[in-house]
Amino acid sequence: MIPGRRGRRQIVICKKRTVSYSFIDCRDCDDIIKASAKSRRLTYMMAKGDRTMKKMDMLHGSIADKTWTFALLLAMTGICQQLFNAADILIMGRFVGKSAMAAVGSNGPVVGIIVTLFIGISLGANVVISQLTGRKDRQGVTRAVHTAILSSLMGGLIMMAVGELAASPLMDLLSVPEEVRPLSLRYLRIMFLALPGILMYNFTSAIFRSQGDTRTPFLCLFISGMVKVASSLFFVLGMGMDADGAAASTVCSTLLSSFMLLALLSHTSLSVHLSLKEAAFDWSMLKKILSVGMPAGVQGAVFSLSNIVIQSAINSLGTEVMAASAAAFNLEIIAYYVINAFGQACTTFTGQNYGAGLMGRCRKIFRITFLQGFCAMAAVCGLILFLGRPLLSIFSTDRGVIDLGYIRLAYILGAEVLDLIIEMVSGFLRGFGKSLGPAIMVTVIICGSRILYVATFFQWSPSFHTLMAVYPVSWLLTDLGMGAVLFYYRKLYMAEDRKIEI
Repeated sequence: MIPGRRGRRQIVICKKRTVSYSFIDCRDCDDIIKASAKSRRLTYMMAKGDRTMKKMDMLHGSIADKTWTFALLLAMTGICQQLFNAADILIMGRFVGKSAMAAVGSNGPVVGIIVTLFIGISLGANVVISQLTGRKDRQGVTRAVHTAILSSLMGGLIMMAVGELAASPLMDLLSVPEEVRPLSLRYLRIMFLALPGILMYNFTSAIFRSQGDTRTPFLCLFISGMVKVASSLFFVLGMGMDADGAAASTVCSTLLSSFMLLALLSHTSLSVHLSLKEAAFDWSMLKKILSVGMPAGVQGAVFSLSNIVIQSAINSLGTEVMAASAAAFNLEIIAYYVINAFGQACTTFTGQNYGAGLMGRCRKIFRITFLQGFCAMAAVCGLILFLGRPLLSIFSTDRGVIDLGYIRLAYILGAEVLDLIIEMVSGFLRGFGKSLGPAIMVTVIICGSRILYVATFFQWSPSFHTLMAVYPVSWLLTDLGMGAVLFYYRKLYMAEDRKIEI
């Protein structure tokens, strides 16, 4: 404290930190600079923003209730998104026909591999912003937010252009039957137009989640989803369109959801405030985001890539199997969204606490979210299996489609606990910024084992039962590898609490 100035409350700016109350004894630099009127207003706003920047306090108090709330809203977001996507399958099956239903379902893995890649990269933004938030680094948060938004926009436009050029060759890769090829191609080309909106929504959602806010992305998705269903019915029933009408509704809804989140982000009082005046691309921040997000994206994309191989094998079994698999996927994915939600909760909470140096709390977060994820997964999988046939009948009244769809549900949902282990370990290590190890393990084992399985066992016995067994087999092998990765990083997450210097 400077002598003679005790009691005078005044905002001051130091070269290395900002203090919003009185004169201080600055140990980091030699001089103290009084703020101008503009600087005082700015500092006050920043201080106010710091008090309101987090929707949820992840660093203090109980954990279980916060992770449960976080994951529940995130799971509801994923489930609602899938239900709205499933509306396309339902509308095709009920009002157009089995061929249109198969055309929509056959393209799922293609779009999925692109979307999951960039969702993984958005997780990198989530982790980086979470860690910066834990360190109270507002400037770093601002740079990360604007870099993430600009990256998603550029990535979406690039992938849209590439996708349009690659659409026709992808039909050959997927072995799409000739009777549904023209319809499937039109659907895929229109879906590629939705990529900028899809990527922008996922990146902005990741930014909100980094602050503990999963409610806002959920509400925006719900509104846009209702628009999607209404527009799909309008295009199909009112205008006589088929699968391309469902794709057009997706373009409209994704643009709406991304614009709503961008608008809210530009008006929020959080530290993640988006401003055109501050919009700048920071290559060093992009490198940090990619160092975490790219391995996570590759991990997710590998799942989708391996699913393309499996989808090609499914397509070789005929239109009925294609339709059944498409219907079952829209049910089984609900369980995955539940599992993934707790994995992301583990990532976000671990990221902030790791940024704050609270290592013991990080370990506690992993234990709690794993137990919560297991209980939620068991409940959802049990319910879907119990109501499997009635739920499948919503998508199609064809008895053969329903029976084949239930076979897929039994194989996949019965082994979801193996997938839970992969997601939770990956999510936990990702919170520390360690995505490469899990990504390599998943890439090698998941992709390798599934390709090898389809090329050998399925060729020897080309049945739907044989093909569906690939999922539990590949998950079990990957679990063994993830255990090795967790052991490798044990010194990191078993470290003692430390104070982070700001």
